[in-house]
Amino acid sequence: MLQVAQKTDDYLSRFAQVEARLAGDGAAFLLPIRKKAIERFAELGFPTTRDEDWRFTNVGPIARTAFGAATRDGEAVEAQQLATSALLQADWPRLVFVNGHVAPQLSSVGKLPGGVRLESLAAVAHADPEALQQHLARHADYQDHPFTALNTAFMEDGAYVHIPKGVYLEQPIHLVFVSTADAGPVVSHPRNLIVAETGSQATIIETYLGLGDGVYFTNAVTEIIVGENAVIDHYKVGREAQQAYHVGTTQIHQDRSSNASSHAVTIGGALVRNDINTVLDGEGAQCTLNGLYLVSGRQHVDNHLRVEHAKPHCDSREFFKGVLDGHGKAVFTGRIIVRKDAQKTDAKQTNMNLLLSDHAQVDTKPQLEIFANDVKCTHGATIGQIDENAMFYLRSRGLSEPASRGLLVYAFASEAIDRIQPQLLRAQLRQTLFDWLPEGHRLQDAR
Repeated sequence: MLQVAQKTDDYLSRFAQVEARLAGDGAAFLLPIRKKAIERFAELGFPTTRDEDWRFTNVGPIARTAFGAATRDGEAVEAQQLATSALLQADWPRLVFVNGHVAPQLSSVGKLPGGVRLESLAAVAHADPEALQQHLARHADYQDHPFTALNTAFMEDGAYVHIPKGVYLEQPIHLVFVSTADAGPVVSHPRNLIVAETGSQATIIETYLGLGDGVYFTNAVTEIIVGENAVIDHYKVGREAQQAYHVGTTQIHQDRSSNASSHAVTIGGALVRNDINTVLDGEGAQCTLNGLYLVSGRQHVDNHLRVEHAKPHCDSREFFKGVLDGHGKAVFTGRIIVRKDAQKTDAKQTNMNLLLSDHAQVDTKPQLEIFANDVKCTHGATIGQIDENAMFYLRSRGLSEPASRGLLVYAFASEAIDRIQPQLLRAQLRQTLFDWLPEGHRLQDAR
């Protein structure tokens, strides 16, 4: 504990060193927010397993590692290194960030409809801070989340996406975050702000990936504001390196009759924590949270969801699936809160897990907190192994045992992938799932 406290002090000392530089790079309104955030982090410290929200996830490895500040190293990354894994071959508007800083030579904004903004957050903070002031750091709560507080204090760059009233984007916007750690353990704090005004519609894809086998820490926060009657389809794909740490918060705020969906797919990373929170703050809003996590080796993946129904006549759906092999461990916490004025709420939550190894472990914790009396809320969780009856059926049709197992695993996970709308992304993730299947569950014999 003493060592963890010392690392907390290291971040406080680092903030004091970089405060003057951050003041020069960012908008003036961010200065008091940064100070309050670092002060709150000092009070909270790193979470421990004694904290209820972190009971099954030990962040000690993050707290004990001496991460240096990530440097601007965009020139060291070439487009061909990202072409397949980051879908750079797709003709989508994109911003690429390397170690938390925008890489213009890898980015391609293209021609966007009138009024749409896809820019570096740092550039907007310097040239047009008023565009950020209403929403940046106003929704993602750093009072109770130490990693969000840390991000708010140290945020320098990320993506700013603004879709004006009534604008429909036909192509997805792609935000790519690449991490390298050739010079030792580094940390970056990407910060994204996505604002969809009344009646607008867009698809946003966030991809996080690592190059090489080094140790690094990505501490990301994305705030999504969905205006009245707006539609946002959001995807977060985690392809971090095997020794990497990733803590990410996606905070969604919805207005009246809005529709927001967020899909989280986690494949890599030694320790990954995804906090996905949405507030349905307008009557008639709809929210969908889907996810898939593929866990192997000694990976640890924690998905922590919170859906707050604040107004009446709102619907929410949560559907997360996990496949675990080796000594992998997964955590799922799904919390649905229905405020007293949120009558006619309709909420459903489902978490399903498939264990391929006797050593794999899942902790799943669905929660309902209902303060209204006219609601329809359900939740369910399952943990199981491959169905032997289904295995017998496939073997009796001539498939080998590995192919039979692989086909059943592929079918189980594909239900989550099939909910992904962009065709290119869906196809890529299907191939990723195929390649991920562990030994003894290969599909080659079934092709």
